[in-house]
Amino acid sequence: MGILFDDAVIIRQSEKEGEPSVITVNCPDKTGLGSDLCRIILFFGLTVVRTDVSTDGKWCYIVFWVVGKPSTRWSLLKKRLMGACPSCSGISYYRPELQPPRPPDVFLLKFCCHDRRGLLHDVTEVLCELELTIKRVKVSTTPDGKVMDLFFITDTRELLHTKNRQDDTYDHLKAVLGDAMICCDIEMVGPEIAACSQGPSFLSDAITEDMFNIATSDESPDDCVAFKPPSITMDNSLSPSHTLVQIVCEDHKGLLYDVMRTLKDYNIQISYGRFTTKGKSECEMDLFIMQADGKKIIDPSKQSSLRSRLQMELSRPLRVALISRGPDSELLVANPVEITGNGRPLVFYDITLALKMLDRPIFSAEIGRYMIGDREWEVYRVLLDEGDGSSVSKQKIEETVWKMLMSWE
Repeated sequence: MGILFDDAVIIRQSEKEGEPSVITVNCPDKTGLGSDLCRIILFFGLTVVRTDVSTDGKWCYIVFWVVGKPSTRWSLLKKRLMGACPSCSGISYYRPELQPPRPPDVFLLKFCCHDRRGLLHDVTEVLCELELTIKRVKVSTTPDGKVMDLFFITDTRELLHTKNRQDDTYDHLKAVLGDAMICCDIEMVGPEIAACSQGPSFLSDAITEDMFNIATSDESPDDCVAFKPPSITMDNSLSPSHTLVQIVCEDHKGLLYDVMRTLKDYNIQISYGRFTTKGKSECEMDLFIMQADGKKIIDPSKQSSLRSRLQMELSRPLRVALISRGPDSELLVANPVEITGNGRPLVFYDITLALKMLDRPIFSAEIGRYMIGDREWEVYRVLLDEGDGSSVSKQKIEETVWKMLMSWE
């Protein structure tokens, strides 16, 4: 095994309020490393305001300027970023992964409690703080005002099989739920059980046609909030071995992650890149990229395919819709899954927070994955409780959820 240098990740926290902190990553390179790092930064709730990337294909140097929160756990962030860096070896700087990582163990967190407003978000917040990743969730409300929650989760710390970690999870949930908690249990389950946990639920053709239409155009998508379409240009004249991709677009939470994961899915290497924010809402990116074979992108069809995919991912990184199910309303939020199987972090957290802000009770919720066309999508389905006669409009719900997901005011 390689040895990871202690200075592979250096974090210099800002000394003045409002100034960005600086994260420097200096380690062996691999295709998709930028996506993995951006996903971790997004999970910790940081906003990237500038990035510089440089690599020779074997070793990379990346600098992120980020704006954090007073509650940011910087030491834990460094540990997670270190874990994403390829191992350093005294013999060879570059060591390709010979085997894919072992899938994490899946656990079923099952608890019953008395219902109250904002309950689901409070539980989700606890799980995020404990670094427990929600893979599936089944939440249902009984007529007598009780809630049965089934969370299929994995543990970033890989300790949930121990009694101490389970007791710590229980204590954190008890501190939030108080006397409302009736019972709580954690057990390890096989991945096949989690995969089958969503049961017979399905998405109708009408929903898939409306939400998951992956046809792209230069027009702004018909979403609940106006989204300025991105400008994407490609140039092969400035470098003998690289294609320059220039992007000008509207900023949103996870923007850099959306670009990086798209390039990762296309198996494209970034040799040099710069990302900067302009004002409060606009971003600019210059990326010198090459294909896996070390050549620039000359084929017009490949250029068009990559450009179209980037336009779609930056104009519709997520899909939000509120549909009628008889007398009730169901909120659907979907995001594309990376080719490696990872979904976008904190989506369920943002959905439940938005509904808590609107004081909209949740009757049931579930997370599932569906193959739509040639892509896998992670779909969050939340059935709203209409029994309180809430007067919040459909447009208001969609707009609030969308703005929370995009981190727009």
